[in-house]
Amino acid sequence: MTLTFHWFLSTSGDSRSIVGGGHGAVGDGGDRAVSHTYLKQLALAAEENGFESVLTPTGTLCEDAWLTAASLIDATRRLTFLVALRPGQIGPTLSAQMASTFQRLSGNRLLINVVTGGEDAEQRAYGDHLDKEQRYARCAEFLEIVTRLWRGEKVTHQGEYLRVDDARLSTPPEVIPAILFGGSSSAAGPVAARYADTYLTWGELPDAVGQKIAWINDLARREGRELSHGIRFHVIARDTEEEAWQVAERLIGRITPEQVARAQAGLATSKSEGQRRMAELHGRGGAFTGATSARDLELHPNVWAGVGLIRGGAGTALVGSHAQVADRIQEYAALGIDHFVLSGYPNLEETYHVGEGVIPELLRRGVAVSNRG
Repeated sequence: MTLTFHWFLSTSGDSRSIVGGGHGAVGDGGDRAVSHTYLKQLALAAEENGFESVLTPTGTLCEDAWLTAASLIDATRRLTFLVALRPGQIGPTLSAQMASTFQRLSGNRLLINVVTGGEDAEQRAYGDHLDKEQRYARCAEFLEIVTRLWRGEKVTHQGEYLRVDDARLSTPPEVIPAILFGGSSSAAGPVAARYADTYLTWGELPDAVGQKIAWINDLARREGRELSHGIRFHVIARDTEEEAWQVAERLIGRITPEQVARAQAGLATSKSEGQRRMAELHGRGGAFTGATSARDLELHPNVWAGVGLIRGGAGTALVGSHAQVADRIQEYAALGIDHFVLSGYPNLEETYHVGEGVIPELLRRGVAVSNRG
């Protein structure tokens, strides 16, 4: 198995503290403001350190994913852009056309992260008033149309949510972008199994991740397909275990019980099954006090739930020495994970800790790592 590493383009702000927000929690944006110069630095750092792509997120707290990624094509040479796309915000034919154009202008450096949308309030802010089950049904129709257009087909589709007549792309993409798809609910699985190339999960404990992989693999077999698997973690990797946990302790020391209570009250409104599973890892922050230490939130060796106290979405981090983080990566890889989507606080500096420490450690162990550099 060859492991592929992706980094995170923090288009809502970066910080030496945990940046909160998302999935119902109020965002703070961090203390390192977004600028095009900084985003270029991040993209170049990811490229320099051997990451395959950068995930460009979507949501009301972020800069637009497509425009941001397109603005960085010429700043980079080989880096791929994992662009988050929400079906329903833009019609399927235009979405397929945008992806095709991006492929041609970038030299086939596009991946698609399909985000169906788990929060009713945020979806309504975008003018989308479907409920969660309806969004997944629409997502399936969307992906059916888009993938057929990418294959060069002429498409007429009369569905429950989407209708197109005689749609086609004048120039289909030379390389069809791979689809990465996450979702923990029962409605998500069949859509992922039918249309995704890689199924993504947030950083849960190994047993839970193994169960998810088995679930998706079973659904994919029924479709006559085989998927790869990816996981989303934050990371704090240092030369020694002590140094890494000192950083985690500093991060947790900047959070107050009042902040946690406010964030968890917002996150409790989330309809996302993945968010519910994240919140349960730390008991929705109910035991957090001013005396809580970073180690109190270690769920499994080097797997830390501190980020999820105030951040929605991905709420766990790999914390430890370069060797320990490599150990955990190998543990998850043994379950079937071959894509690791990582980030840190701040993202710029952490690319070097991973790129100069963790990835070389894996290579020394004989682990195959994808590197297009």
